[in-house]
Order: sequence, then structure tokens, then C-alpha cells
Amino acid sequence: MSETKKERFKRIAGARTNKLLEMIKLLGNCSNTGNYEYTEDDVRKIFGTLEKELKTAKSKFEQSSKSDKFQL
Repeated sequence: MSETKKERFKRIAGARTNKLLEMIKLLGNCSNTGNYEYTEDDVRKIFGTLEKELKTAKSKFEQSSKSDKFQL
């Protein structure tokens, strides 16, 4: 039995989302000042980059649902 596109999306997107969530939790561990030293600028760079990439990924989903047809 062949996997449908929807089933494949759910499997892949679910697994990738769970990996991202785990990595975000691990990144949060870097906030422990007993083990790490960082500046507010470091934090701004990290989260600015993450927010930019998340926005880019989200826009890809939004664009895929838009029509490419020309209208007057």
C-alpha cells in the first residue's frame, strides 16, 4: 500500500517539528550562566536569526496556497 501525499506530509512534518522543538529546548539550556557567558547582543542575534527563518518557512506555506493566475 502506497503512502499518500497527506500521510507523507504528516509523518515528515511531525518528525521535523519534534526535532526543532527538541533543539529549541536544548538551546534554552545555553541560558545557564553557571555554564555559559553571553551578551544581550548574542541573544538578539540568535533569536533574530531564528525568527527570520521561521518567517521565511511560514511564507512558503502561505505562498503555496495562493493562485498564480493572472487577473485584471
